[in-house]
Amino acid sequence: MKTRHPLATLAWGLLPLSALAVGLFSLRYALPGMPFPLDLPSLQLSRQAFIVHAVSASLALMLGPLQFVAWLRSRFPAVHRWTGRGYALAIAVAWLSSLPMAVHTMTGTVAATGFFALGLAWVVTTGMGVACALQRRFAEHRRWMIRSYALTAAAITLRIYLGASMAAGIDEQLSYPFIAWLCWVPNLLGAEWYLRRSLHQRLSPLSVA
Repeated sequence: MKTRHPLATLAWGLLPLSALAVGLFSLRYALPGMPFPLDLPSLQLSRQAFIVHAVSASLALMLGPLQFVAWLRSRFPAVHRWTGRGYALAIAVAWLSSLPMAVHTMTGTVAATGFFALGLAWVVTTGMGVACALQRRFAEHRRWMIRSYALTAAAITLRIYLGASMAAGIDEQLSYPFIAWLCWVPNLLGAEWYLRRSLHQRLSPLSVA
């Protein structure tokens, strides 16, 4: 019988709660009269793009965990399909609206490059997941969507790293270029570890027989 690693079990348990908390909190920027941080040039120069990005990325973050609920996929496949369409559309909008903000990312080229790379990996993995679903290659579809959501969850890890750096008293000008990469590269590596481990567990009985 297949067993799940305790760390994977913990991650799958905390992920929906973290996604809901961060997603709902980020939706506040869509409210009228909501003040914006004055120290972020990307918000001052791309205010409308930021609002669109905050709303669409929050929707993707909250919709994503529903895609991995097995009983929902099996009992209500139409709900799964429409939720997936909403997730993919939200990512497309979030990615497009992130481009003008990435150009004006504070702390310069290293941070901007990190966010550009995140956006590119995000839209490619999601696009591959959608393509595999349309071709009915569902095993590959699931693998690509796990990668996609690992990148969506950068919204969570970004806030964790920012909070940790502030608590440690590290100057934001110093930490932000690193966080622009740390918020997503370990997520993607973790997803690959999970996928390779799951594949090894499925194949190991065959190799013993």
